[in-house]
Amino acid sequence: MTAEAIGFWLVAAVLLATSLAVVLTPNLFHAVLFLAAALVSTGVVFLLLDAAFLFAVQLLLYAGGVITIMVFAIMLTEQLVGERLRQTSRWVINGAILAAAVFVGVLGFVVRSARPARPPAADRTADLARALVGPFAAPFELLAVLLVAALVGAIYFARTED
Repeated sequence: MTAEAIGFWLVAAVLLATSLAVVLTPNLFHAVLFLAAALVSTGVVFLLLDAAFLFAVQLLLYAGGVITIMVFAIMLTEQLVGERLRQTSRWVINGAILAAAVFVGVLGFVVRSARPARPPAADRTADLARALVGPFAAPFELLAVLLVAALVGAIYFARTED
């Protein structure tokens, strides 16, 4: 077994454990932290597949941006000030049955399509990166500034008048 395969199985175990923790933990803030770990693990899977650009996008957009917005949403909700937020899953058994059915379907698809792979197409990651950095760099940065301004505005309007 190669070091790459061992690394993949370790990352896959972490990804599975953190994904289960997201849906099974009763504390919402802890669920968001587990989601961040799951998203980083997904990024590491991209890195193991030699897709460094997708790894960077996964870390910046999802593990960075989405988790930050979720933490802000938890912190800024006025109804939760001073209270512990608990989430409950009433239909854990139904969800487990549905997840098992999806897993069996995906496994069946993988087993049926285990043919020799065609040679991969040319890597288009560099072209995609050039396209994003080229003409769309300025709108992307302006959108980032707009989102930060919106977050600052949300903080201003959400604070209490003490």
